[in-house]
Amino acid sequence: MELLRFLTSGSVDDGKSTLIGRMLFDSRSLLQDQIEAVEKSSLKKGDDFFNLALLTDGLKAEREQGITIDVAYKYFSTPKRKFIIADTPGHIQYTRNMVTGASTANLMIILVDARAGIIEQTRRHSIIASLMAIPHLVVCVNKMDLVNWSQETFETICEDFRKFSAKLNIRDISFIPVSALKGDNVVNKSENLPWYEGRSLLHHLEEVYIESDINLQSPRFPVQYVIRPESQEHPDYRAYAGSIASGIFRKGQKVMVLPAGFETEIEGIDVYNGEIDEAFAPMSVAIRLKDNLDISRGDFLVDAGAAPETTQDITANICWMSSSKLKAGATFLLQQNSRRVKVRISEIVYKTDISTLEDISGVEELAMNDIGLVKIRAASAVIADDYRKNRFTGGFILIDEGTNLTSGAGFMRF
Repeated sequence: MELLRFLTSGSVDDGKSTLIGRMLFDSRSLLQDQIEAVEKSSLKKGDDFFNLALLTDGLKAEREQGITIDVAYKYFSTPKRKFIIADTPGHIQYTRNMVTGASTANLMIILVDARAGIIEQTRRHSIIASLMAIPHLVVCVNKMDLVNWSQETFETICEDFRKFSAKLNIRDISFIPVSALKGDNVVNKSENLPWYEGRSLLHHLEEVYIESDINLQSPRFPVQYVIRPESQEHPDYRAYAGSIASGIFRKGQKVMVLPAGFETEIEGIDVYNGEIDEAFAPMSVAIRLKDNLDISRGDFLVDAGAAPETTQDITANICWMSSSKLKAGATFLLQQNSRRVKVRISEIVYKTDISTLEDISGVEELAMNDIGLVKIRAASAVIADDYRKNRFTGGFILIDEGTNLTSGAGFMRF
């Protein structure tokens, strides 16, 4: 069954957690003990209603303040699709949390309060979606019940967003009016919106076309593990295991091992129940090669006829996640899929104002939650894939060598 990963975003009190709770509740994706736990928490808070937001606001601080702080993941399915939801914070000080949730998303839902319209946080979250190359965006105009289900209000918000988003890199934008609290147009079409002829939110999530989101034109296979059992049953078996990041691999295909540059041919492709002739992203497979080459974790198999460049000089957008500021000269470990190399920050080119998309040059450091363009020098070569063309090999993280904590998330630009 096909999997859709999506995240919710929006300003504080726009109803992100309530929307997810309503979706889970109305689609009958909750267990009885989950419902009982929310009922108890609602009574404890003094709410005189079933507070659906508590289904995702799991931290004690979130429940006390009524805001989302951490990224909450929820899983559910319908007969048509499986879903992974990331409920992300709306506060500017939690930009890094939103980037974490957005890094693997096919789609972003941006909630807009029908009474307030397009505000700064709406623009900021849309810019993050654009920077992170999220293919699909859904603008949910929430709390329509508080504006008397006004078609004029909804259409004004849609037009304002279209004008703003014209300069963003988002190819698919949809608009849906909802009332998360009352459940109108979330799972089922609402009788209160007779003028709206589109789909409900869940119906849209079930039908949005995501097959083309995966890059099938650029074969990339990061080696995660070398399988060498040396058993009596398999004395000479050697295969390279991992998940195909992009593209298609076939038996007999000529491939190149990067960064070494050796060429060979695929002898066979194995999965859990036997051998197959063809595999594609995001399948997990074990690839056997005709030649015994020196290949280990962190190497890449790519199509020999369309091999990407490798480089030690990287230009990338960075979302900084550490409390220690990023400055030129700092060293980190860069992890690109399974490949890990030591790097040095050569230059901070500019910082991006994520409320206006303005680039501010002349800055010497990036603080927590800042996003900027930096130049990086690697100790050894990495695959040079532009993030906008290949999200799975064009992204990376920077790891602090001393603490082993993730300090930043990067998106390559070539």
